[in-house]
Amino acid sequence: MTGDGVLARLMAQAEGRGVDLITLRALVEEASQAGASRALGALGLDDARARRDMDELRELLSAWRDAKRSARQAVVSWVARLFCAAVLIGLAVKLRLTDLVTG
Repeated sequence: MTGDGVLARLMAQAEGRGVDLITLRALVEEASQAGASRALGALGLDDARARRDMDELRELLSAWRDAKRSARQAVVSWVARLFCAAVLIGLAVKLRLTDLVTG
């Protein structure tokens, strides 16, 4: 069962016992906020610089992805060039054009 399903079932159960639904929802909201704050604190993202740190991490990750993409494109380009050069050399040998170079 999902967390939302369990939460809805617990809220219905509490409402059936006479707990005010508005109070219950406020309690759940406060508990959620406290849990989120605790999780961010455990990650070290609970200070004023956290937003800037996350922005910098995103920029760094984006730059890393761009670098990987550029490196991949460069490798593919060089492999294609080497393949074309090998084909041209093979054609030159097959057509006996090597005599023009050595003679």
